[in-house]
Amino acid sequence: GATLNYLAIFSDITPIKEHARRLERIAHYDALTNLPNRVLLADRLQHAIDQCQRRGLALTVLYLDLDGFKAVNDQHGHAVGDSLLVEVSKQMKAALRAGDTLARIGGDEFVAVLVDLERPEAFVPVIERMMRACAEPVTIGGAELRVTASIGVAIYPQDGVSADQLLRQADQAMYQSKQSGKNCYQFFDPSKDLAIKSRRESLERMQLALQRNEFVLRYQPKVNMRTGRVIGMEALIRWQHPVHGILPPVEFLPVIEDHPLSVALGDWVIRSAILQMSQWRAQGLAMPVSVNVGALQLERAEFADKLKTALAEHAEVPASDLQLEILETSALHDTAQVSDIMRRCQQLGVRFALDDFGTGYASLSYLKQLPAETLKIDQSFVLHMLDGPNDRAIVRGIIGLATAFGREVLAEGVETLAMGTELLRL
Repeated sequence: GATLNYLAIFSDITPIKEHARRLERIAHYDALTNLPNRVLLADRLQHAIDQCQRRGLALTVLYLDLDGFKAVNDQHGHAVGDSLLVEVSKQMKAALRAGDTLARIGGDEFVAVLVDLERPEAFVPVIERMMRACAEPVTIGGAELRVTASIGVAIYPQDGVSADQLLRQADQAMYQSKQSGKNCYQFFDPSKDLAIKSRRESLERMQLALQRNEFVLRYQPKVNMRTGRVIGMEALIRWQHPVHGILPPVEFLPVIEDHPLSVALGDWVIRSAILQMSQWRAQGLAMPVSVNVGALQLERAEFADKLKTALAEHAEVPASDLQLEILETSALHDTAQVSDIMRRCQQLGVRFALDDFGTGYASLSYLKQLPAETLKIDQSFVLHMLDGPNDRAIVRGIIGLATAFGREVLAEGVETLAMGTELLRL
């Protein structure tokens, strides 16, 4: 039972340790720039938040997106783009303080975490250095390349905000920077965030309302005031909300302005109005109807084809009985394109009117460029023309323009005999 000697077996585990280090680096660092990646960033950000809580300090998260980087890739190729990312990341890292973290989270997007700030505003000089660092020209392969940065800023401490929420806040603020013209920085605004969430929820609810057929059309008569004859109807959308009852357009249409949902809803209005015209005809009532179309809907290249299809579904309805009203308060981005689309629709027989005339973006320009047959005088002028000489002069001027350009004229909001009498006189 006595030990005679010991046998020791040694092996060199250096390759195993090096392999483990390589795996660690691959897991936590960006292969191109050698900066921390998203995984390591999350760990460091959480650690920084814990430190802030213990020491009563602040930290700031910067979300950076390079402006103009896609153009470099497209013009010079991805190899040059990668080299540019490497050089710009070095310049940004040099602009930071010791202890701060710069991470690349994908593409040309970076996140910087500025720690140990006694005052939240102490990060401003660092941001300005970062912007100068990004804008510094870089020479690669004989070409001088230049990009800038749009930066979103989120500040900690905030009540109940996690590391992931801080990153999302900085990301949202970065998009605000993009929309503000790029090469600038914006702070995360909680009130804007609430507005964004509220709009998103409203859009989702309206999408559901469209699927559930909660929208309805009401019809307002157009009257020839000399003969008293009803010469047409205007379709007006309402939301038959299951909780809030009948909602007017002002309660929901502004939410979907410039959103694809406005196009889907606009298409529904046109189809529903044509269906109603068909049903009236079956009852012996041939009644022209006008509907509003928004800029986003009208500027779609396929608008005329979709309109042709909608009319073909009810061939008994003459296309000339349908009038499309262009809201003059809608900003048309390409009037030449819109004019071409209008002419294609007019070839089908459809007519056009300029709605809210005199209240919007480019009244005379639209009148000259858009081939609409009718001008509608906005009710804001009609309502006050009896006691407001300026409003009466505007109404008289619009009537004169309509006569000069050979257009029909329609007045909105005629609610008293006195208004009608004055309009007949004009």
